[in-house]
This record gives sequence, C-alpha cells and structure tokens, in this order.
Amino acid sequence: MTAPTTTHDPRDHFAHCVQVLGGVTTAARRLGIDERAIRRFINGERPVSSGLLEDTAKALRVLIAEATAAEGQIAARFGASGAAASTGSA
Repeated sequence: MTAPTTTHDPRDHFAHCVQVLGGVTTAARRLGIDERAIRRFINGERPVSSGLLEDTAKALRVLIAEATAAEGQIAARFGASGAAASTGSA
C-alpha cells in the first residue's frame, strides 16, 4: 500500500495516484492515455492539467466502486470476520 501524500505539487500528487491505480500500465489503461504520456507527466516533461487530475479522480472513483463491490462479495460469502481473519487483519 502506498503512503498518503500531503504534497500540493500536482505532479507529485498525480504520481501518487498512478501508484494507487496500480502503476503506469494500469493507470494508462484506466485513463485511456499512452504509458509514455503518463511517464512524461510524472517526470515533469508535460504539465499536469486540471483536466488530467479530474480524469484521474474519476478513475479512482471507479476503482473504489470496483473494490467495494469485490469486498462486498467476499463479505457475503465468508462474513465480515472471516474476510478480516483470512487477510491477517482484524
């Protein structure tokens, strides 16, 4: 898991979001842009626009919904305590 970011630099924040989305390849697929473009944004070769950040936020919301649905299926099958016990967390 990645640590939460407290920076106000859009480039650093975007890089963190790319990690949360699963890396450059997955982020590129979810955002519908080329992997090289993702790297250029992160490296500062291209500016991170508000539109890119809005698209990234939308992709994160979709990921949250998918993760929540997957967690719900696990909880329904194994129960809340069974899911936590199988991951080693309580």
